[in-house]
Amino acid sequence: MPASRSWALRWPRWLLVYVLALGLVAGPAYTMYVHYDFSHSLDTRSYLRIAHGEFAGVSITRRYRVLVPWAAAAVAWPLEKVYARIWPQRAASEWPLRLGFYVVNCLLMAGFGLVLFRTCLLYGAAPPAAALAVAAVLTSRWAVYTAGLPLVDSLYLLVFALAFHGARSGSAAALVAVFLLGPHAKESFVFLVPWLLVFGQRALRWPAQLGWLAVGSAVALGLRHWIEARVGAPPAESLHNALAHLENLLYSLRRLFSVKGAGEIFSIFGFCSLALLAGLRTQEARRAWLPSLGWPAAGLLAVVAAHMLLSGDLGRMGYVAAPVFAVAFSLIVTHLPLFHWLSRSSTDEVLPAN
Repeated sequence: MPASRSWALRWPRWLLVYVLALGLVAGPAYTMYVHYDFSHSLDTRSYLRIAHGEFAGVSITRRYRVLVPWAAAAVAWPLEKVYARIWPQRAASEWPLRLGFYVVNCLLMAGFGLVLFRTCLLYGAAPPAAALAVAAVLTSRWAVYTAGLPLVDSLYLLVFALAFHGARSGSAAALVAVFLLGPHAKESFVFLVPWLLVFGQRALRWPAQLGWLAVGSAVALGLRHWIEARVGAPPAESLHNALAHLENLLYSLRRLFSVKGAGEIFSIFGFCSLALLAGLRTQEARRAWLPSLGWPAAGLLAVVAAHMLLSGDLGRMGYVAAPVFAVAFSLIVTHLPLFHWLSRSSTDEVLPAN
């Protein structure tokens, strides 16, 4: 079948999944967008300032993550004109920009959900199980937090999802997007690079990977130099800030092995995490999904663990493991006897009796 015809047959399904993912995120995140008290979050205030083009006084940890704030500012510009006609008192406030972040982050999170769905199918999950996995991920409290607030985590989540998808599918386009977007999403992208070099060779060989990494890094470094020139920051400041994150290791380990830390880990995916227990109940159940994940999933979890320990924010960084969780969840559900029974029952109801 020609590629153009194959795409013509598939794009309505992908659009349906995208709209489903957007609906799962946008509704709950709207409450966060409207009612959140921004005085409680230095992160959100920093990204609002970056969207305004103000870099002085912004923490060096967040200063260079400009793609999402600038996209939000671009969306906010026409919204501000609408606000000026409907709510003049809000037009001069942060409301248009906050709405811009909400729109951009919801769109990115929906794309994140679509990539997760396609990745689950690549690993052999049934489409209904893959849809349930997307719902399990996008109903997490961190999805609501990421989509509803002026934050940049949505882009980083999409980068990780594209990396996991590209390594499995052999999609060169997915890995090129990862190398171009990753250096701008977060500085900790550097921890994902070794994983890509090992498991991404099916999509891009090392020379091509290193070439695209050089392009993405060069653009990111040029942007950093421009920002540093504007604020008068010495280049060595970034290195000192990166090394300072090592101080979080002991704090993160103590928190991880505590009751509060265990609760924080469980709260990442909530009660949907119990599906993992169902998948570990017997040796036969384990064989249905664990071998399929293999070393790529284990390696990605190690990368996420490094993020969690160095950041000190166990729950928020643990959510970056969503691609692995989604695939595991979808495979476990696909092989559940109850799922087979429900699928067979629904098919029997649709098909006419002989």
